[in-house]
Amino acid sequence: MNNVFYIGATGLNAQQSAVDITANNLANMNTAAFKRGEASFSELMTDGAISANVARGQRSAPVAAGVAVDPTLRVFTPGVLHETGNAFDVAIKGDGFIELQSDRASSEATLWRGGTLHVGTDGFLAAPNGQALKAMISVPHDAAALTIGTDGRVSAMLPDQADPLEIGQIELVMPTDTRALQTQGDGIYRIQDDGVALSRLKPGEDNAGSLVQGYGEGSNVTLSDELVKLMLFQRAYAANARLVQVGDELMSIANGLKR
Repeated sequence: MNNVFYIGATGLNAQQSAVDITANNLANMNTAAFKRGEASFSELMTDGAISANVARGQRSAPVAAGVAVDPTLRVFTPGVLHETGNAFDVAIKGDGFIELQSDRASSEATLWRGGTLHVGTDGFLAAPNGQALKAMISVPHDAAALTIGTDGRVSAMLPDQADPLEIGQIELVMPTDTRALQTQGDGIYRIQDDGVALSRLKPGEDNAGSLVQGYGEGSNVTLSDELVKLMLFQRAYAANARLVQVGDELMSIANGLKR
């Protein structure tokens, strides 16, 4: 009888987590390069109770014990690109990531989906959080303009030169399993750099995508899809609440049998 309360409670917790994920998606609908979260439900099972045939040590088969949800999953489909007119904005037209310079003592790699670049105090191109690009591209202090090609080649226009000077190339990386990515916010993710989790490629190779200068990536949240999910989760929450009420009613009937 008490299993009804436990199963209902797991359902309430799971549906509440799903509503929280959907609410976060809607709140970040206009956040640049935001990747929507996905509620992944899984069935909970018990080990099974001791069966009637205790003499032979048999146990009953595992029985259902509710539901759980994984709140960490994200969908990494690319968002729509929009023109910004800012030469320091760079977007990835594809599934790849730009790798940022991480602490040498760290075993993790830092990945970025693109956004607004800037020149750090040390003269290197960096992401908005201050981390320099892994390519360590040094920008001359007197550079008048930067050009980023679709192949990742970065060129600077200098006052005393007629032709642009190539100063570096941005490479892209592809995680072998996006489920291993841990979000840090602002389109930045961390992943264990064990030599297997990442493939380092040039833009245009193996679906990594190409770089687009002067563009920004929007979120991959679709309003209509999220609202439909919100209604489904709300109804499922109400159903689980009713389940707890039914368990309470049954318990009241059982308690009244002794009178």
